[in-house]
Amino acid sequence: MPRLALYTFGVLKAPLADPAPIVREFHERGEAVYRGIGGHAGYLGRAEPAEGARGDLFELDWGAWGEFAVPGWYGKGRTADTTALAATLSLWTGLEAAFDAVYGGPHREALNRRYDWFERTGHPGYVFWWVPDGVTPTWRDGVLRLEHLHGRGRAPYAFDFRGFFTPEGDPVRVRT
Repeated sequence: MPRLALYTFGVLKAPLADPAPIVREFHERGEAVYRGIGGHAGYLGRAEPAEGARGDLFELDWGAWGEFAVPGWYGKGRTADTTALAATLSLWTGLEAAFDAVYGGPHREALNRRYDWFERTGHPGYVFWWVPDGVTPTWRDGVLRLEHLHGRGRAPYAFDFRGFFTPEGDPVRVRT
């Protein structure tokens, strides 16, 4: 049974290492969000560094999730002191489960604050695509699909909540 991959990407207003209160607040909220999503029905897992891996995002061993990658439009730092991004890569049983997790609970509260933490880049902040059972999506897959969504729009290859597709590639009508 195909699974739904979700890649999210945002450019933070300040580097992750910045001691400013807004960055600390983002980190603190993030822990609660991960706990809430991790226990959500339909959540299958997310990219996490291999046990014991140390370093910044670009140096970590992500195992089957592949080498960490970011979209071409990210122009900020890539070191522990200068990285100013937040990215996730996760797997879900389906769109409804992902929708409920993203727009409910602690994540909904964080979404309400996103413009306090993230720059408005004019690029999509997330993308979905279907993966066959047993396949682990990679960070690079997420980047390619996010860039596709931005440059070419929604398709079975890359889509969002406003226009999504079945695993077979058929568009799903959204009731308005």
